[in-house]
Amino acid sequence: MKRLLLLFITIWCIIVCGYCQTDWKNFMSKQDMIWTRLPQTWYEAPFMGNGSMGTYICKEPNKNAIRVDVNNSMVHDHRTKDNDIYGRCRLLIGYFLLHPAGEIQSGNMRLDLWNAETTGCVRTTLGEIKLKAYVTSESPYIIVEAEATKGEKNFTWKFYPEKTDSPRQLNAIRIKSKNHFKKDYISNPASQLYERNGLNFCWQPLLDGGGTATVWKEIRKDNKSILVISNAHSFPETDALQKAETALVSLQEIDLLSLQKTHRDWWHNYYPLSFVSLPDKKIENFYWAQMYKLASATRIGGGLLDNSGPWQVLTPWPNAWWNLNVQLSYWPVYAANRLELGMPLVDVVKNNFDNLINNVPEAYRKDAAALPVCTDFNLIGVDVRVSGSEKFAQVGNLPWLCHNLWLQYRFSMNESILRNVLFPTLRRAINFYIPFLEEDEQGILHLKETYSPEYGSAKDCNYDIALLRWGCQTLLKASQILSIKDDLIPKWQEIIEKLTDYPQDENGMMIGKDVPFSKSHRHYSHLLMFYPLYLLNIEQNESKELLEKSVEHWLSIPGNILGFSNTGASSLYAAAGEGDKALEKLKGLFALTLRPNTMYMESGPVIETPLSGAQCIHDMLLQSWGGKIRVFPAVPSQWKDVQFQDLRTEGAFLVSASREGGKTTGIRIKSLAGEPCILRTDMVNPIVKAGNVTLTPIGRGEYSLDLKKGESVVLTTAGDAIPVIGPVDGQGQNFFGLQ
Repeated sequence: MKRLLLLFITIWCIIVCGYCQTDWKNFMSKQDMIWTRLPQTWYEAPFMGNGSMGTYICKEPNKNAIRVDVNNSMVHDHRTKDNDIYGRCRLLIGYFLLHPAGEIQSGNMRLDLWNAETTGCVRTTLGEIKLKAYVTSESPYIIVEAEATKGEKNFTWKFYPEKTDSPRQLNAIRIKSKNHFKKDYISNPASQLYERNGLNFCWQPLLDGGGTATVWKEIRKDNKSILVISNAHSFPETDALQKAETALVSLQEIDLLSLQKTHRDWWHNYYPLSFVSLPDKKIENFYWAQMYKLASATRIGGGLLDNSGPWQVLTPWPNAWWNLNVQLSYWPVYAANRLELGMPLVDVVKNNFDNLINNVPEAYRKDAAALPVCTDFNLIGVDVRVSGSEKFAQVGNLPWLCHNLWLQYRFSMNESILRNVLFPTLRRAINFYIPFLEEDEQGILHLKETYSPEYGSAKDCNYDIALLRWGCQTLLKASQILSIKDDLIPKWQEIIEKLTDYPQDENGMMIGKDVPFSKSHRHYSHLLMFYPLYLLNIEQNESKELLEKSVEHWLSIPGNILGFSNTGASSLYAAAGEGDKALEKLKGLFALTLRPNTMYMESGPVIETPLSGAQCIHDMLLQSWGGKIRVFPAVPSQWKDVQFQDLRTEGAFLVSASREGGKTTGIRIKSLAGEPCILRTDMVNPIVKAGNVTLTPIGRGEYSLDLKKGESVVLTTAGDAIPVIGPVDGQGQNFFGLQ
């Protein structure tokens, strides 16, 4: 009787709770970054964040000091008469230096991902200083604990404010670049430092009002110090000072234990939302570092995932860039079942809809909207240029952003996103194309000259043709789902029927009509119809061959094939079902420009590339385009054993799967929304092992499951037991950091 009860409980747990058995603390410890020598740059340092505030720790180059940076992605300039890169940019804040009594000789650090804390030890000629730092998850604090041996008990902390000018301008001055130096740039006022009521203040006012406040205090007892820092930004008001002061004025040492517990609890609840384990432990370490980076960099109510995340430094790119960067940064949140992290992208569109309208010339504002190449976090930038009559008319950025919104809807099935944000935004984005379509004598619609990101201008530009076609198809789907009888439905149908085919030649996809792909180019924007849009896909005759030919030609011209070229190629090959090639290109990122802390540099720090690398892994393990769930669609042949739990798909399904010895041994699917469920798998004659669900073959390797909302099913092959998801074996651990 007890055995039957135990069996019943086991099956119930499998169906309702999943079948993952992981010692998360131990598993995540193997993903930690470890430094056996002290980092000295942003590209090497351990980093922490809570979605808006952030910090990183390193030895200050050429100084006998340890640097703790103060960052906040909400800190922006807001110049009302200057909407360009310089006037609406992110701003630096400042940093603390720990000045030891002796000379620094060596040190070590560890970024504990499970607790989102950095610990370390700095060794000097007079002793040691042990450090622990974290950015509290649900409150606005950077906390740094330092405990010294006797010889180092007189170490000190000092704050150094940064110059609050455009980082692009400051970077141009630093590297003596005429290209990025703006001659008529006017500096913001100087920082103001003072003490009051036991607190230390730095106020950084802006030319057009508002400013940034950093407030801190040190709780010191003998050889132990706790540095507590808060930061706030406001515009046009100056109440940031009051906010930061209020956060610190009554905070006592006894409160820190509660703050730390809340902080750790948040992270301990975050990681198990999904689980991935790979036999290649370096790639597994990389994957979990990106999951950590995502939640450190963006949250509801926090900042967008722009090029730097919260960790702003001198860079040519201190803005949100929309011709690729932001879109790529958010791709991993959907399949990773971390949809909350995608909501800042939804919110920024919803809250700044009027700014999108104002980004088009006034003559088009009645029914159109657009997104410049770069903006501030309110989507304000220089007006988008008019197709066909102005050079560099880059029109496709807003439709591409709308594709991210579509993914947020499809993976959640939250209809309010579709109705209130995506539909009205995409409708206006597509409307900005319609005046520039021309019909030829054969009745084919052509698009006037637009700009393919960073390459050049062309008529029938593939970047825009793909997004225009996808946009019209999506508007028709949305109209049907929402029961909207829009006056433009006939126009969208006409565009789909008459729009010209993608310009191509013997080498595959061109940039556009009469413009072949003939020079090295890091972007793959001319290939969006393959990925991520899947308008052309492997289920269509000859599309796979065209995809591979186009990718191979793109990569064949050396010189400007960079980091996100590799991650783009990896996902494109995964879309073609070519797992070995997908893995090869992902490893190309590791060999080329990936930094010791998994950050990335391209003329400056840009974090979208490693984040999109996490999406490459998702694309190898699970795809769900075209209304089908594809399990292990592009798994590399060398990954014989793979396990994942609760990855999410379009239609709001949670999928878990096990692969052992190169064979898929089990799949679990849970429906969160009751959408139609079609599975594609390499399992031979799968059977329902658990769950009251009918499995119906509908084609080679494809099955229909009558899953209702809230129901789960476990599939195996005959004779196989239900697999238990957990870490897979592999060589090595803790590959990142400096060792």
